[in-house]
Amino acid sequence: MPKRILQGVIVSDKGDKTITVNVERRLTHPVYKKIIRKSKKYRAHDPENLFKGKVGAKVEIQECRPISKTKSWVVITNAGEVK
Repeated sequence: MPKRILQGVIVSDKGDKTITVNVERRLTHPVYKKIIRKSKKYRAHDPENLFKGKVGAKVEIQECRPISKTKSWVVITNAGEVK
């Protein structure tokens, strides 16, 4: 089974080798037919601390084995420039 890849924005880089990525998705409300935005935060492993001090940067994260209690994603690439 292929691993999921998500795009999001870094919202925190406080942890060592960990970043928090906010992933936003758009969907249509089943009753009102209005497009709404839902977001979720994921903790991602950043082994070399490449994204330290880059809050606001777009990144891609990929599903992986559980690294800790809350981390089961790894940063794979920089998806855009810093704001």
